[in-house]
Amino acid sequence: MKKIFAISFILIICAGISFAQSTKVKIETTKGTMIVMLYDKTPVHRDNFIKLVESGFYEGLLFHRVISSFMIQGGDPESKDAPAGKMLGNGGPGYTLPAEIIPEYFHKKGALAAARTGDQTNPQRRSSGSQFYIVQGKTYTDMQMDGMEKQMFTQFSKEQRDAYATTGGVPHLDAQYTVFGEVIEGLDVIDKIAAVEKGANDRPVEDVKIIKMTVIK
Repeated sequence: MKKIFAISFILIICAGISFAQSTKVKIETTKGTMIVMLYDKTPVHRDNFIKLVESGFYEGLLFHRVISSFMIQGGDPESKDAPAGKMLGNGGPGYTLPAEIIPEYFHKKGALAAARTGDQTNPQRRSSGSQFYIVQGKTYTDMQMDGMEKQMFTQFSKEQRDAYATTGGVPHLDAQYTVFGEVIEGLDVIDKIAAVEKGANDRPVEDVKIIKMTVIK
């Protein structure tokens, strides 16, 4: 009888774990829709992003900096209804967030990460309170990754190597910025946005807007 009870208790615990799900956010843009999953191991960034999404903060903002084979960046409140040619990228909600740099979260294609100012003025690597980027990147050979390991004084995990060799990413950003989620649907939308024509400061000539963000319950 005790043995049966113990097995039942374990099954209940396992069932509880299997039903636990990370928060997801739908990002509707003028180039299509992406769904991102937020990581629970970066709770400060996760909760802040959810708060901004639920307040409607991102609606109407632009992907104001787009670099093909690198990343697409948005979240500057000054980009809403910004006239053509206006330099963007310095806006925010008035606060920054402490870094939550977790080694297992790296810059594979689709990674959602927080933008920040450089190390010279920001040695703690604090994140922008609202600006984020989504990685497009490119693929790398084993030889290229071997070279980057020497330059970066690091060693890529098998998971990193596999991802960078197949779907691609931006390895040199690893351990430098907080990655707090990833695109799980709509990777093609990243490619569509990254392919648009750009003008000065890598701003798309034709605005790429965030129509709406929604937390998926």
